[in-house]
Amino acid sequence: MSETNYVTQETFERMKEELHLLKSVERPAASKAIAEAREKGDLKENAEYDAAKEAQGMLEAKIKQLEGVIATSKIVDTSTIDTSKVSVLTKVTITNIATKKTVTYQIVGEKEADLKAGKISATSPIGKGLIGKQKGEIAEVQAPNGLLKFQVVDITI
Repeated sequence: MSETNYVTQETFERMKEELHLLKSVERPAASKAIAEAREKGDLKENAEYDAAKEAQGMLEAKIKQLEGVIATSKIVDTSTIDTSKVSVLTKVTITNIATKKTVTYQIVGEKEADLKAGKISATSPIGKGLIGKQKGEIAEVQAPNGLLKFQVVDITI
């Protein structure tokens, strides 16, 4: 996971808080659950012990993944963003040339992507197709159902 994750300062702080919570609250709780289950007898037939160990394993995997994301994060300052071309954290209004439908997306890092909120990842097919485009240019995006063409209508912060 050496890919850079572009995030806002707010998202970076939120990830650090989540990691702190996982390490300081959830990790000790998982250890306590294992200890309590261990006290209940034979470990070979103790489903509660097995479930607690599995939960601890998933928690540790989540901690490791979040640490990796934080380690490869690059905080992007919105005041330094160039709106002459589509880049991470810009809002881009595009029109689908085939359907004439116009939508606005904010280009974000993978960790912040949320299609319902209008945020698409810079590494998604549409995000990749739009990065670097200027107002008026056509972005061609290869999708599973064929080639999609979008015209960049506007770029803002």
